[in-house]
Amino acid sequence: MTYAASSRKPLEALAFDEAADAALIVDPFADRIVDANAAADRLLGRPRAGLVGASFAGLHPGQRPALVVFTDAVLTLGRHWTRSLSPDADGRALRLEYVGVRLGEGPELLLTLADLDERRRRDANAEADLYIRDGIAEWRRVERFFQEVERENQLILKAAGEGVYGVNAEGATTFLNPAAERMLGWRAEELVGRNMHATVHHKHPDGAHYPHHDCPIYAAFKDGAVHQVSDEVFWKKDGTPLWVEYTSTPIRDRGVVVGAVVVFRDIGERRRAEEELRAALAEVESLRERLELENAYLQEEIRREGRHRGIIGGSAAIETVLRQIDLVAPTDATVLITGESGTGKELIARAIHEASARSERPMIRVNCGAIPRELFESEFFGHARGAFTGALRDRVGRFELAHGGTLFLDEVGEIPLEQQAKLLRVLQEGQVERVGEERTRAVDVRVIAATNRDLDAEVRRGAFRRDLYFRLNVFPIHSAPLRDRAEDVPALALHALKRQPNAAALSLSERDMRRLVAYDWPGNVRELENVIERGAILARDGRLRIDLPEAGPRAPQTSAAPAAGPGGILTEEARRARDAASIRAALAAAGGKVSGPGGAAERLGLRPTTLASRMKALGIGR
Repeated sequence: MTYAASSRKPLEALAFDEAADAALIVDPFADRIVDANAAADRLLGRPRAGLVGASFAGLHPGQRPALVVFTDAVLTLGRHWTRSLSPDADGRALRLEYVGVRLGEGPELLLTLADLDERRRRDANAEADLYIRDGIAEWRRVERFFQEVERENQLILKAAGEGVYGVNAEGATTFLNPAAERMLGWRAEELVGRNMHATVHHKHPDGAHYPHHDCPIYAAFKDGAVHQVSDEVFWKKDGTPLWVEYTSTPIRDRGVVVGAVVVFRDIGERRRAEEELRAALAEVESLRERLELENAYLQEEIRREGRHRGIIGGSAAIETVLRQIDLVAPTDATVLITGESGTGKELIARAIHEASARSERPMIRVNCGAIPRELFESEFFGHARGAFTGALRDRVGRFELAHGGTLFLDEVGEIPLEQQAKLLRVLQEGQVERVGEERTRAVDVRVIAATNRDLDAEVRRGAFRRDLYFRLNVFPIHSAPLRDRAEDVPALALHALKRQPNAAALSLSERDMRRLVAYDWPGNVRELENVIERGAILARDGRLRIDLPEAGPRAPQTSAAPAAGPGGILTEEARRARDAASIRAALAAAGGKVSGPGGAAERLGLRPTTLASRMKALGIGR
């Protein structure tokens, strides 16, 4: 049997149309409102013609899952109710209770919509009627009771430093002590008789409406329990908030709750102190984290380095580097250190830092080639908690960690091209933003970069940004390879030997030292240190065992080579002339052959590629 409007009996139709509660007949399978009565018209603020035939889901935008659950329950159980639905009632927020009944065996449902706020108003009116029926005598007795309480406790209320006021069962203020007057800005005669909640407790701290039925003060004389609230707002007469903690205690007369007494205190100063303390603790935590990171970083550096940080050698190349360090260290200029791996670029950077005014702050080292692309920004600039999966706490980036000190960008040529623009912006503006945070932080950092690449060539082939190269290359320093400063080998070898655990029992023979000087050192100082350490491990009877892979003697100086100057000093020009003469002699002896058996490279004890590079640098043809 169907209950569509066209098939209902006249009496049934009249009962449906004139029902006091709003009612709808809906077909959930067709998502259609079959009929609506006049009460639904008034409740929902829509004409009946606009409801009939409309989408039932469209009346409840964004609530389709709740609609499906409710209508399915009605179809299954035959009768069900819910308070989880809220219809679009011309912009009004309605709190409704839906009761659904299945009509026969068909798909149609009869839904009754009850306005919960209206129901509460009727309940309140019913309670008022009850009081009226009990007569004026009961009202007067309650009033006398409050007067008695107020009279008996007047001295205590006036002396109390905490705010105290009373409310009757209707929520009207019955008394107010001087402390409450002072804190709220209201005089007692202004508040007595007024609805307490609507006057001083109507909004949450964020300005949102505070419904009276959620008020713990009202709850005290409805459920008869003591309610304590530690952090809430009363609104003063001038509209400003008063942060309070309060206790609402029900008042009983002959076992019946007739009101409540509220005792409150101003906690504004305490909140401000707590906020200041939290801010101070956050700052301390930030500083602690930063110091821990610095300490961990420095400890890591000490463990990793474990070596003397001075620059060792007396060659012309080393003297040039030392002069450059003296010139640039007192400034804040950006320095770009170039040179092959193992030539001591980091030692140069540390010497610049330690000779600068920033030496009291740490030099933070970043190996740019070891940072994954996806963690570049987090590593350099830091991140906020929750910025990405795994970001469980705030992290200080290397730029912030180096604030006031020096940031050493090792292997800067390894930075991905797409990240170079971000680095350039920070270098130019001196500001960083942590990932996931909008706050901009100023940083004062001196940047020293190092690379074993030819950045100029990288710029030409488009692998490195030209503007970043110019920003880094303010003061270039070149760290010469060890093969170009063979005179530094003895000092470096002895220094490396002193660092061995059994150094006191070890010695280097003159023959071993000549072999070290003659070797080409493709791995530079790092390779030399490894050879000495390996020799110390393999030492027998205090004699190092020097093992040089693919080693060969350097070509002896020919009679045509320039002689050393006074004091045995060989100038750079003389050294180049000596090397050129040696290479030409070897080429002549080999008949112009560079590589292969009997070639010039073999005669000089060099690799063919190394010899070709030197010939090009010295302008020697085959």
